[in-house]
Amino acid sequence: MPQPPLSHRSEIAAFIAMDVLREARDLARAGRDIVHLELGEPGAPSPAPVREAARRALEAGRVPYTEALGLPALRAAIAADYRARAGLDLPADRIVMTTGSSGGFVLAFLAILESGGRIGIPAPGYPAYRNILQALGIEAVEIPTGPETRFALSAAAIRAAHAETPLDAVLVMSPANPTGVLTPAAGIAAIAETCRDLGLWLVSDEIYHGLTYAGEATSALAFSDEAIIVNSFSKYFCMTGWRVGWLVVPERLVRPLERLAQNLAISVPYLSQVAAIAAFDAIAELEAVKQGYARNRARLMEALPALGLNPLPMDGAFYAYCDIGRFSNDSMAFSKKALHEAGIAITPGLDFDPNEGHRFVRLSYAGSEADIAEGIRRLKAWLG
Repeated sequence: MPQPPLSHRSEIAAFIAMDVLREARDLARAGRDIVHLELGEPGAPSPAPVREAARRALEAGRVPYTEALGLPALRAAIAADYRARAGLDLPADRIVMTTGSSGGFVLAFLAILESGGRIGIPAPGYPAYRNILQALGIEAVEIPTGPETRFALSAAAIRAAHAETPLDAVLVMSPANPTGVLTPAAGIAAIAETCRDLGLWLVSDEIYHGLTYAGEATSALAFSDEAIIVNSFSKYFCMTGWRVGWLVVPERLVRPLERLAQNLAISVPYLSQVAAIAAFDAIAELEAVKQGYARNRARLMEALPALGLNPLPMDGAFYAYCDIGRFSNDSMAFSKKALHEAGIAITPGLDFDPNEGHRFVRLSYAGSEADIAEGIRRLKAWLG
């Protein structure tokens, strides 16, 4: 009996970092000792006020749906944080809660881009952009970045890509994944102006705001009320598994996004939203975690060049994106050998850049200082 075919969407590319994590955990279950440098996940626990708020809410007994746009108290807390830390006067009713930044991207792309639309994304860049867009039938136009802009997407590159074949939108990320590169405020301003001039949507992924070590991250909101901001409690706030993020959108997008959210998810999990409100009471705890990242970064900035693994500028986030050309031209094979021979889980650059990623790997320094020290020791022994 013939079987019905799968949708072409089932052919979406793998998120390789997650495949590496699965293989690394399989090895650990078999008794191998693995140092995890593959995943962009804080090694610190979620802050104490977050856990306590969730506990109290759970003990209250009822865990209900919320409004599709999110709890009003959480949206107000996020708006207050923008005022306090970024000096931006943001109405809470322009904030839309999402199931992590991933859910935010899906909602945003569905709201602003037709099937067959085209959006410029940086290369190297976060692989889920490309893969989500593929599943939605939207074309991801990869715009290469290089040393001439410190690997940051530039307004000039956007104009050139649009002139070649018109775009409908542009996505930027600062600090960036996988590189950690920070786009300066002048660069964000120029991109916002370019998008206005060309009539393009601007989507700004700001999930690593709060995690900078060389310069300050600037929100696209400082230069455009039409920008769509994607953010999350996952990274700075150490809440990856809670799956709670948010969008900041122009007023005209709020109701369309509400309709999409009602039908796709009904609401973001109640417990996660209640916990997220309390995250703003944990800034001192979170800044201490960030200092641990800064120490990890300093160790890697000293050790990696000495090992022949030259990283791109490590301005923010918690990644080192390293050129492995001295050792290999195959980042997939290099990463697999590192895992099986040295017990170090790292992510091949092909996850982030299908064209040039064969000669790069990404190391995450979001884990403990002990893990970073052990990872350096193993890399040194393995690479000789």
